[in-house]
Amino acid sequence: MKINIKPLSVNKAWKGKRFKSNMYKVYEIELLYKLPKLNIPKKIKLELNIHVGFSSKGSDLDNVCKPFQDILSKKYGFNDNQIYKLIMTKEIVPKKAEFISFNISEYAL
Repeated sequence: MKINIKPLSVNKAWKGKRFKSNMYKVYEIELLYKLPKLNIPKKIKLELNIHVGFSSKGSDLDNVCKPFQDILSKKYGFNDNQIYKLIMTKEIVPKKAEFISFNISEYAL
């Protein structure tokens, strides 16, 4: 179903400057360290697949997207506006078995 309205970005949804929490800073450092070395070509359209393992059924899948996407962009030196297709899946796992996995590829229609 198509709805004719300009989508609202996260940047437009909030007033003022947002600041990273201490938890986000720790997460970013750990994730940057754990991410594998990849060569993501610049200036191409990308497809990003994210699979998230939550231990709570109440966890919102979309809440992990922007921080993770921003950290991937930082690690691999691409602009996240290059992402033309985003696929996210959620899985419920036992406590202490939470994870996030991803695949980045060239987007092709």
